[in-house]
Amino acid sequence: MKPKILNYISFLLMFSFLTSCSQKTKVDLIVKNAKVYNVNTAFEVNEAFAVADGKFIGVGTNDEILSTFSSDSTLDANGKYIYPGFNDGHSHFLGYGIMKTKYADLVGTNSFDEVIERVVAHQREYPSEWILARGWDQNDWDDNSYPTKEKLDIAFPDKPAVLTRIDGHALIANSEALKQAGVNSKTNVEGGEVLIENGEITGVLIDNAMRLVRNIIPDFSLEEKALAFQRAQNDCFAVGLTSVTDAGLDKDEVLLIDELQKKGLLNIRVYAMLSPNKENFDYFFKKGPIQNNKLTVSSVKLYIDGALGSRGALLLEPYSDAPHTHGLQLSPLSYFDSICNMAYNAGFQINTHAIGDSGNRIMLLSYAKYLKKKNDRRWRIEHAQVVSPEDIKFFSEYSIIPSVQSTHCTSDMYWADERLGPERIKTAYAYQDLLKQNGWLINGTDFPIEGISPLHTFYAAVARKDLNNWPDGGFQTENALSREDALRSITIWPAKGSFDENIKGSIEVGKVADFVILGDDLLTIPELGIPSIVVISTYVDGVKRN
Repeated sequence: MKPKILNYISFLLMFSFLTSCSQKTKVDLIVKNAKVYNVNTAFEVNEAFAVADGKFIGVGTNDEILSTFSSDSTLDANGKYIYPGFNDGHSHFLGYGIMKTKYADLVGTNSFDEVIERVVAHQREYPSEWILARGWDQNDWDDNSYPTKEKLDIAFPDKPAVLTRIDGHALIANSEALKQAGVNSKTNVEGGEVLIENGEITGVLIDNAMRLVRNIIPDFSLEEKALAFQRAQNDCFAVGLTSVTDAGLDKDEVLLIDELQKKGLLNIRVYAMLSPNKENFDYFFKKGPIQNNKLTVSSVKLYIDGALGSRGALLLEPYSDAPHTHGLQLSPLSYFDSICNMAYNAGFQINTHAIGDSGNRIMLLSYAKYLKKKNDRRWRIEHAQVVSPEDIKFFSEYSIIPSVQSTHCTSDMYWADERLGPERIKTAYAYQDLLKQNGWLINGTDFPIEGISPLHTFYAAVARKDLNNWPDGGFQTENALSREDALRSITIWPAKGSFDENIKGSIEVGKVADFVILGDDLLTIPELGIPSIVVISTYVDGVKRN
């Protein structure tokens, strides 16, 4: 029997039973006069719903809901548009909050001089012993070569300064930070690179080499992290996010999320990927996957390579604009095999950052060793930006789920062809091809690397344009997603990606009452209007959060 018919029969039975009683069922909230996109299997559209104890208890027409339920709190949506709460399938929730509270913001800078100016201004307003900043991207500058540390040394001769590139896969440090970290022209790091010019270090460290400096930066306290989580939550609610993924956390950070949620200080739902370290394995693998109303812990986050923008993504053939390099493999195959084995036996997902076609191939084949055939383990490739056409079939053969970020495509499209050349670029950011493998994929932003708004993710997915509406015809639009699939990719599919599809991701009876009200219709508004849609309000558990 079709799901739509089953849902209709279930509602009729409930409706018949309830209306046979002498009075209506009292609920906490009724929402009426809306256009409600259920995003269920049948992709139904309704007018109203009722919420009790934080869950949807009825969904239907105005007449059905109002004749069955009563409430002291009724919201007349006046024809506005309601969707399941948005879910960012790949982000750095804590990192975003820390950046907002502790880092100078370098996103959108047009030169290294502007970078220095912003850092100096931030340090003047928020003085600190370590000078930290993030967000520069040399690809946006007139001179798109990597910067060197001389100007940073002049601005900060006595304090260590560390400025992280927008993708988190490169940084530039001043001489004081490099001295404290013991980095010099003879330093070698497997899976990383210390850039050198004329025999001297430039200050730029790529991928694993960044650890040399990062390992000596004092960690933030749990109190500072708690404030960062709450700051990040507020910003998420403002853009309609009710669930987020944090792609790499330590034990104390996961337990802090749980504590804040239990205290009611953190109401957003979190899918926490574990960083691959012994403390996490010893604690969480023994317990098995954790899934409660607000927190899911069922995966380990790995990195096979770096980023395309910093030429750290691992390619099968050399970079078109740097023929001397294929990129970086961050760990040996034995390392990935060992963790895949442990996670498989513990019932955990493996979610691996893989950007380049070689990185994707290595991890797809590593997964295949354990998954063997179609399955419901939901192991994931995070990003899957460049996949060789001959490898894409592995996603289907082993039920491996692509987890993409549509705004990476529209950020990278200005220069990605320079990195990849005219042929490889044709099969990069191939979201439609990836979608066809299993019939679903996960979408996110990777914030703070990209902007936090899921509406911008939606727009990039369907239009293949950036917020400047470039290019006119869209970038490689054969791989655009339909509006329906783009909506699924930020609601029900990321919920499925964390094994939470029975809890959230759609507006259906029995699921948590997470929903967002928008001022325009995502499914019908002219394409160019999508990024400007206003988020009117965001609800978690039927309670308004912004």
